[in-house]
Amino acid sequence: MTIKPLIILPDPLLRQVSQPIEQVDSDVLKLADDMLETMYDAPGIGLAGIQIGVARRILVVDVTKEGEERNPLVIINPEIVASTDARSVYEEGCLSIPDYYAEVERPAGVTVKHIGRDGKEHVLEADGLLATCLQHEIDHLNGVLFIDHISRLKREMVIKKFTKAARGKI
Repeated sequence: MTIKPLIILPDPLLRQVSQPIEQVDSDVLKLADDMLETMYDAPGIGLAGIQIGVARRILVVDVTKEGEERNPLVIINPEIVASTDARSVYEEGCLSIPDYYAEVERPAGVTVKHIGRDGKEHVLEADGLLATCLQHEIDHLNGVLFIDHISRLKREMVIKKFTKAARGKI
């Protein structure tokens, strides 16, 4: 397994829509393992392929708490097929937007159809932090960042800060 460099805002790659994975083969499984290694190293609870420069519809998540046994999930070609009317608010962060956090409101529960490591279709019912994490990572696959769910003024301030940092002005 290899730890991959993270793509950081304002890199335009983060706005790219990722393409479906046609088949789960050894390359896809290696990518998933590299993504998990990268996520754990960061450390984070979720990572989308695009965040390491791979515009494919794959994400990894693990919302276990520190000290608990890891429970990594590999989600390929995810599709949210249902969401609850109930909403929840979590303070979200992102490995591609380091050290910035904001409260984001999303559906409290989702049903996600996806392909697993085994190449078979699965349906995952999620609520709480897992539901939020899945929505956050699926957003990445669609070129959407969590800052798109906050006020325009706050979003523009964050983008400006990271654009300046990328230019070496901070």
